[in-house]
Amino acid sequence: MHNFRKLTIWLDAMKLAKEVYLITATFPKEEKYGLVSQINRACISVPSNIAEGSSRTSNKEFSHFMKISIGSLFELETQLILSNEFGFINYDRMLEIRTKIISLQKMLSQFLKTLQ
Repeated sequence: MHNFRKLTIWLDAMKLAKEVYLITATFPKEEKYGLVSQINRACISVPSNIAEGSSRTSNKEFSHFMKISIGSLFELETQLILSNEFGFINYDRMLEIRTKIISLQKMLSQFLKTLQ
């Protein structure tokens, strides 16, 4: 079992989730149950799955949750690109967040390799 609170990937995922929530708070109200909900669920999924996976007794099980976290990051990246295309977030801000997402994707992938 791993202590997720000490994992850099979990700490970074928590920071990213907070940042994304602050961004979606500025989206149009009519997107509350649409894109905002999807984005918020995806960004919350990342640290949540890291935490849940850390409670598993085998690296194989933990790996499964890391893969879900990586998938959620790809989903989040896509949703933020769409948000830019819809005019809900400016291009520079989207790139800034996207860079953090890509960095976290790489970190999770590297961590996943240590579990296998």
